[in-house]
Parts: sequence; structure tokens; C-alpha cells
Amino acid sequence: MASPSPNPNRPTATAAPSSPDDLLTSSPIPNSFSSPRRKRHRNFPFSTPQSTPNDSVSADGGDGDRGDGDDAPPVLVWGTNISVQDVNAGILMFLRNYVEGGEEVEGKYMRKIRGVIEVEGEWIDVDAGDLWVYDRELYGKMVRYPLEVLAIFDIVVMDVVGRMNPLFEKHVQVRVFGLKGSTCMRNLNPSDIEKMVSLKGMIIRCSSIIPEIREAVFKCLICGYFTDPVVVDRGKITEPSVCPKEDCKAKNTLSLAHNRCRFADKQIVRLQETPDEIPDGGTPHTVSLLMHDKLVDSGKPGDRVEVTGIYRAMSVRVGPTQRTVKSLFKTYIDCLHLKKTDKSRMQTEDAMEVDDEPSRKEDYVLPDNSVTVDKLKELSKEPDIYDRLTRSLAPNIWELDDVKKGLLCQLFGGNALKLATGANFRGDINILLVGDPGTSKSQLLQYIHKLSPRGIYTSGRGSSAVGLTAYVTKDPETGETVLESGALVLSDKGICCIDEFDKMSENARSMLHEVMEQQTVSIAKAGIIASLNARTSVLACANPIGSRYNPRLSVIDNIHLPPTLLSRFDLIYLMLDKADEQTDRRLAKHIVALHLENPEIAQQDILDLPTLTAYVSYARSNIHPQLSDEAAEDLTRGYVEMRRRGNFPGSSKKVITATPRQIESVIRLSEALARMRFSEWVEKQDVKEAFRLLEVALQQSATDPSTGTIDMDLINTGISTSELTRREHLVSATRNVILEKTQLGGPAIRILELLEELKKQSSGAEIHLKDVRIALESLAREGFVSVDRDTLKRI
Repeated sequence: MASPSPNPNRPTATAAPSSPDDLLTSSPIPNSFSSPRRKRHRNFPFSTPQSTPNDSVSADGGDGDRGDGDDAPPVLVWGTNISVQDVNAGILMFLRNYVEGGEEVEGKYMRKIRGVIEVEGEWIDVDAGDLWVYDRELYGKMVRYPLEVLAIFDIVVMDVVGRMNPLFEKHVQVRVFGLKGSTCMRNLNPSDIEKMVSLKGMIIRCSSIIPEIREAVFKCLICGYFTDPVVVDRGKITEPSVCPKEDCKAKNTLSLAHNRCRFADKQIVRLQETPDEIPDGGTPHTVSLLMHDKLVDSGKPGDRVEVTGIYRAMSVRVGPTQRTVKSLFKTYIDCLHLKKTDKSRMQTEDAMEVDDEPSRKEDYVLPDNSVTVDKLKELSKEPDIYDRLTRSLAPNIWELDDVKKGLLCQLFGGNALKLATGANFRGDINILLVGDPGTSKSQLLQYIHKLSPRGIYTSGRGSSAVGLTAYVTKDPETGETVLESGALVLSDKGICCIDEFDKMSENARSMLHEVMEQQTVSIAKAGIIASLNARTSVLACANPIGSRYNPRLSVIDNIHLPPTLLSRFDLIYLMLDKADEQTDRRLAKHIVALHLENPEIAQQDILDLPTLTAYVSYARSNIHPQLSDEAAEDLTRGYVEMRRRGNFPGSSKKVITATPRQIESVIRLSEALARMRFSEWVEKQDVKEAFRLLEVALQQSATDPSTGTIDMDLINTGISTSELTRREHLVSATRNVILEKTQLGGPAIRILELLEELKKQSSGAEIHLKDVRIALESLAREGFVSVDRDTLKRI
């Protein structure tokens, strides 16, 4: 460490604040005006670097006695061993000479600088990995002393820009990303303060945009004179005490002219650590991020991001009017760069704006650079791509091909339709898995959760109504009442996976009705009235009552879910554990082979996870298929055919085998199947496969146990048409028996006597006491009888 020189012209811009007030100015608490990070190019006292790296760099305000040659003594940053000349020369050489490939003539960052000048940009992204490869010593200095080195970096870049285009007026800042190591949030120590760090986590809260003043202009209340702009110095503005106009010179008459001041955007973001970094039995840690200018609103709640910034500390006052500060400091990250991460997840797009903007396939950025767009297009042309994608989805789970195909359609999704009248039709597909224990339901949920964009995984027992939608809380930093997003809002444009769906409380389940159809969450709490977007696909799994599915009962009776909620699922799959010796042997061999790492399993023709992720992401972002004329005719014909199946000859009752929700489901499934082929048009084969998938799900879930036919009333109302007819006949027979056996106002009879009489007249049909009580409840509502425990009386 070089010893500090007594020269009064030494650099002092990055010295620590000298008072508690100075420390407080960099606080992310509102009413703080500036951040040292954003002011580094103004406060740094070095002159701009010259065209040759060997030229000396002197401090502002020097006495001019130093020579301009190589004999000038090195200028060191106060308190460090950083030589300004060496850092300046190293940065300039890096910008000029670093190339990615050996065949490039011009440096990578010189090209970037030219591009910034062409588009009149305001920043240039620098990969810290490139700096590590080129000059590790310079990389180490940048990580240890980021404020000092980044200030020189900005000056060097501005000098290069000035030589390329002397008329370029904007200030270009350097945004560093991609540090060699990522720090765990709970491992941040006091030794990391004022150093550059990289963190990974999920954004859980974003504040509103805070205007941060940069230059203030004052107006005299007497003469109306406007002063020259006053620059913010360490978070404070020095208000002139005397009007600068010669004719006025009035004292204490200046007020801030807000419309002439210059402001910049600032935002406070809360980052929570990712689940894989949480130790056993621990709770997630959070840290505050301070975002400025173009970084504002670059991340939304629910995004998984990698943040590069400077770890800083600030003092906290005992009281707002006291200068005394606490001994404990608050820490935060002064953000330099924010990048969305997790390449194993699909990228997402705005589902409601795809029709308003043309598809930008040239600008698309794949989540993994190793997978090219050309490779994806070649894959899409393979004839068996549909089956190959199905095999690639959760390959460790044996068979369940139809369920996997439905989940694959959910990942690709359909097109959200927005009409000119303002009506919206969702493009997200909702799926419910019902079945016996040990049928891989939760495994499928976990796999889809890890693959889906903005995926949220929650359990029914541990979810409340406000935890799913939104809840009101008090912001710990501002004290204001704010709205916190729940799981469904955080998974906007993603997939929300809900395990143990049958064990959710009624309040929590009732919140899903609006989300699954209108895709919004309406809130009216604590004076906050809002409608939040929840454009999410819901993937839920439920266990039957008693843990074993009873095929003699309907889905409603097996899982006790309200019919209004069940009807909002596009596909309902039953995953039953049936005893079959051959099937059991194949399943056992598959599970054993997974533990033995059988090479036959590994050599299956499946896509690896990065390729599958890139394939689905590209399709969702760039492929928006439309219905062709042939497909539209097939859709109409198929729907009418499904409805016709409910007309039984000789029966006056018509069974509802399909509803308008089914044709909407088929359209969404057809669009998803067309996306799998990278096709811009939905063809007949897509419609045919969509109807097959829907019928497979309906035959499992909407089959009437008594007749064996598909009956949509079973899902829509919870009672099949045959059961409804049987109940009507029983009510009619019960009324006739009561008319025969009792008189108006006469004595009461026992219900068991009524049951015996009905059994005699039923000619072999099985009648239970529960059925008679249901019929008597219907007659009591009509005012025909009154029921008192085990007796009834005609009224």
C-alpha cells in the first residue's frame, strides 16, 4: 500500500464521507438525493486521458510545475496503491486490443463504442470476464476499488468517444457485469463494503420511481431572477442566501424552481435469495438494491436476476431531527448492472402485446448461446418432433405420454386474443392432475416449475387467499401502505404450480375463479383499489378423498372441488395406479435403471434441457399461429360432433357432452401444437390431435360412472344427467307414496316406512336412505312436506 502524499492536489473524490450527514446522503431511503455511483464522473478529479497511454494524468487544480513527460511522479488514489496512469493505460489498451476471436481486426469494445455513437446510447456493457482474461491485475483493482477504477473507466471511454466523434454530447457510462464469482447473499461481510459484488436472487418488491435531483435552479421571489444551476454536492444543495442579480441583492428570497431543475430516476428494489442457496431449516435473506436512470424498471417482481453492484453501508440517525447516529449501519447494493438469469428456464413474452408489435426474430436472444436459431429451425422440420419433445419432457418419469403431451401444450401455450371491442380471450392452458399416490404428480409439477418462465411453486395447505393474490403491508423503508404481490401475480406470464390442490381452504380456492378465466386479481383493501394482471397458467394436482380414487364415483365426489372451479381447467387427467403384472415389471425396471445409470436410458433420442428450453422460448416469443380455413371448419365440425353424442335415441333428455369452454380449449391446444412445429398456421392435423387430447382427458374425468358416457354436467354442475334424471324420478315416486299414505294435516309417518314402500315399488332398483332424504329436501323446499328428524308430515 503506497503511503499518502502530503500534496494538496491529491485525488480526494472517493474519500469516505467525513460526517454522519454525508453517510446518510447515499441512503436508499427516500429524501436522499444522490448516489456516489452516479456522480463518479463528476467528482473524480483527474483530467481526461490523452491519446497515448504513456502520457501522465494530473489532478485538477495542479500548480503546473510538473512536467508532461515520463518523469512525472505517479499519481495515487488516496488510501490505495492504485496508480492512475497505470489504470488509465491498462483500460485504454483493453478497449483497443481485446478481441474475442483471433480473426477479428477491430477490438470488441471499439466496435461497441462505435455502435453506442451510432444509436446515441448512454452506456456500454463491459464483461468482467473479458477483463479477467486480458488483465487480471486490473480486474482485481476494479473489484477492490470499484468507485475509483470505474471513474477512470468512464473518463477513458469518454475520451475515446470524443476522438471518434467530437460532436457527441451524451455522457457514456460503463456498466460492468459477469464477475468471476457470485457471492451468496448471506455471505456478505463488512470486508465486502465498498467492493464490487455479484448476487443472484429473485425480485420480490419494487418501489415507485423516485425523482432524484441533479441540478437545482432557484428563483428570486422579488425580482423573478433565475440563478445558474447549482450542482448537488454529496446529496446536499447549497441554497444561495443572496439574489445574484446586481439590481436586487435581496437576502433570503430564493425558492426552488422545480420546473427548471434537472432530475434523474431512482428506484429501490428488494432482492431475495434463491431457494437453492438457503441452508437447511433457514429462511431466505433479502437485500436492498438502488437502481438509477436506465436500470429503473429493468426488473419486475418475480424475475430471477443476477445483479452486479457495489456493496455499501450507510448510517442511520437516532431521530429525524437529531444528528446522532446509531452504531449499526444499514447495507445496500448500488446497482451497476442487472441481467435476467436461470438459463434452464424459458424466456417469457408479453402475451397481451404480441398482436401489436411485429415479430422481431432477428433481435431474439436465446437463453443459451450454444443453441442457435438455425439449429432450432432444423429441429422443427423433423417429422417426429412432437414425439421427441414429449420424450424430452421429464424423461425420468416413465410413460404417461398423454399427460406429458398436455403439459407440453401448456408450456408452449396458445395466442391471447384481444378484440377491438375490448374483450380478451386467454391463451394460457390450465391443467389439473388427479390420481393415486405414487403416480409422479408432484414430480411433474416440480419439473414444469423449474422449466417454466416466472414459475412459482406453492402447496395448497400452506397457501392463503392473500398469499396467492396480493396483500397490504407497510413498507419498512417509507412507512407507506403498499400492495405486495402474491404467488399468482408473481407468476404473471408464467406457470403457477399448486400442489395438494384439494387441501386448499375455501377462501384461497375462491380467489382462483377470477384468475383462471379473466386472468386478473381485483383488490379492494385498506383504501387501495386495484386490478392486477395474473396472466398465468395454473398447473394443479390433487389427491382423492381417502388417498385412493374410487372409479364408481365422479371426479367431484372424489376430490370435493366446486364444479365452477373444475370447469375452468382445460384438461383434467386421472393418473390411476392399476395393478398389471406386465406394466408393473416395466415400471420397476425403469426405476431400477435410473439408480444404476443404465446407458440405454441415457442414449434415448431426447433433447437436452438447454435445447428444450431454447426451443420452447423461441416458439413462445416468435411463433404466433393463426387458424386456417380448413382448421376452422374442422373445429366447427368436431364441436358439433361432440355435442351430438349427448342425443340418445328414445330419450327426451339430452346429455351435455361439450360446452363453449371446450371449443376454446381446443383452439388453444391447436395453437400450441402448431407452435411446436414452428408453423404460422394451425392445420388440420393440429385440430385432430387437440380433439384427441381433450377426449382422452374427458373420458377419464367426465365419464358418468353409471352410463359410461361423457357428460360435461358432471364437471359443470357436479351431477351427471343420468343422476339428475334418477333423482327426479325418485322425487316423483316419493310424492306419490306420500299422497297415498298420508292426508293433509294428518299424522306423521316415519321415513324408514317411506323407504320400504319405495323399495317395493322400485322393481329392483337400489334406493338408499340418503337418496330419500335428498328427495324429501326437494319436496320440503316446495312446501309439500315438513321433515322432523326421522318423521315427515304432509302440509
